[in-house]
Amino acid sequence: MLRLNALPPEIQDSVAETQRRVASLHKELTRNRLVVWTAGNVSERVPGSGNAGVPGLFVIKPSGVSYDALSPEVMVVCELDGNKINDGTADRLQPSSDTAAHAYVYRHMGEIGGVVHTHSTYATAWAARQEPIPCALTMMADEFGGDIPVGPFALIGDDSIGRGIVETLRHSRSPAVLMAQHGPFTIGPDAEAAVKAAVMCEDVARTIHIARQHDDVRRIDQELIDALYRRYQRAYGQRN
Repeated sequence: MLRLNALPPEIQDSVAETQRRVASLHKELTRNRLVVWTAGNVSERVPGSGNAGVPGLFVIKPSGVSYDALSPEVMVVCELDGNKINDGTADRLQPSSDTAAHAYVYRHMGEIGGVVHTHSTYATAWAARQEPIPCALTMMADEFGGDIPVGPFALIGDDSIGRGIVETLRHSRSPAVLMAQHGPFTIGPDAEAAVKAAVMCEDVARTIHIARQHDDVRRIDQELIDALYRRYQRAYGQRN
């Protein structure tokens, strides 16, 4: 088994920083009420891994550990086949039950640096109905570039969920997918972007649900969605 202390020092430093970042981002899931008990997970690809003879690596939450007990030291480091490589505290911990799904995404979507899974209430309700969330808000057009799609039903434990995520999102602008009768998964260039998408996914799922209690919602015209998406992706926020 590959050991962390056998990796080049600069990769060990990158792993440590990724563990710190991933541990911190799990607090955003609880702060935004996207998870209950020990459900849900954040992972991030380790920058610099996958090059110069170093295998691709990612960091993910351990399985079944309380959010209050999450620290950088217990974040599990895995290769892209899902095998863990930790030294130290995390040696005795198993990675998240969703590790195979995250690993599949990283193997097949090289541009993706972060993956998040939650069981947030409103987004999961849409997933239970196997119904896409229609793009009826400008903020949806901005962030998701259209509807939030539904992925296929898949069992936990192997890479079936990962295959469904990749198949659904490979040709979509949405960074979120509602896996049928399971819950939302989000992706991004890094873990922070994937967490943001998870927060936004739950917010629009709730808003559209409430709107539909009173009347049907009207999806924004596609050309306007395209214009809003271009503006947000190219011009919003601070640019270097």
